Amino acid sequence: MPLDYVKFPYEAVYPGDNEVTADSIFSGIATFAKLPWVQCLGKDKTVPFDVAFIGAPFDTGTSYRPGARFGPAGIRAGSRRLTLYGGYNVPLEVNPFLSGLKIVDCGDIPVTPYDNKYAIKQIEVGHKELLHRPTFSPLGNDSATGLPLQPLSIDGKNHPRIITLGGDHTIVLPLLRSIYSAYGAISVIHFDSHLDTWKPQVFGGAPSDQAAINHGTYFYWASQEGLIRNGSSIHGAIRTTLSGPADYANDDASGFQRIEAREIDTIGTVGIIKKIRDTVGDKPVYLSIDIDSIDPAFAPATGTPETGGWSTRELRTILRGLDGLHIVSADIVEVAPAYDTNAELTTMAAADVLYEVLSVMAKTPLGKASA
Repeated sequence: MPLDYVKFPYEAVYPGDNEVTADSIFSGIATFAKLPWVQCLGKDKTVPFDVAFIGAPFDTGTSYRPGARFGPAGIRAGSRRLTLYGGYNVPLEVNPFLSGLKIVDCGDIPVTPYDNKYAIKQIEVGHKELLHRPTFSPLGNDSATGLPLQPLSIDGKNHPRIITLGGDHTIVLPLLRSIYSAYGAISVIHFDSHLDTWKPQVFGGAPSDQAAINHGTYFYWASQEGLIRNGSSIHGAIRTTLSGPADYANDDASGFQRIEAREIDTIGTVGIIKKIRDTVGDKPVYLSIDIDSIDPAFAPATGTPETGGWSTRELRTILRGLDGLHIVSADIVEVAPAYDTNAELTTMAAADVLYEVLSVMAKTPLGKASA
């Protein structure tokens, strides 16, 4: 067999319709879905792209089980088989890898494990550096009118999309600070078993200013800083216990609507999708996914597992129901591979969830029709 038979890891090859698949995808360096590795924060800092995967290996804001600092590496390993049979998404009728977008894996943001304040700033600066990179592809024209699309950002620029691999959920505070620099206050779709809007004096007691910022309070701070659009943001899969009804009152004040995990038994995935779409409308939206929104029967490797969650299939169906929304960027967090099964159930689930997100992104450009 010639040495150049296996394409990976030297170049990413994504088979098209009726082309060869299942070609040694288990070999080579583990990037997300075998995407090209680009050192976006290093020697390749001038390379443009349309969608970038970036790791944020931070887990020193977690309250129960640590280990999400290894989430980015685990998710990449779980994504190796994403294109085993080709990358075509049957329900969404798109192959995101062959959609014409330049999609890359930028590796990880350098994050110190010794100083949370400094690490949070590193994540914000790293994400913002990528978010303000020029896109590889032009925005294009409106399919209905043929007129040029206008960017959705407040600075009038076409920004690339960033998909962040966490890391515990604390990372979303610096990510939203970065998003604010391009889009202003943003609507948020948040899949999680927990609210994460707790007041610091309730969640952890805030023994210091830095301890007040953690994976249960970051949305509280984001709301206080004006980063979230009040009233057009929504949680999904909530099933946490509370200190009491005051936690829900505080969540309301933070600008969120709620979908309880148990609602899937009465309104189904169709009803949940409708609630989400009715809440966010046609506004630009940021998507944050905690892997613990999935029941631990399907995704056990997480820091604060809660039984009674959605199945992997249900969450993927709901994500596909977001087709057409303007998702400006996204993340998946709280994957802690040390608690996974030998079969990599959780990291595979995380990778598959992001595949659905990427497919939705590939179908909907971040532009609006010219007036």
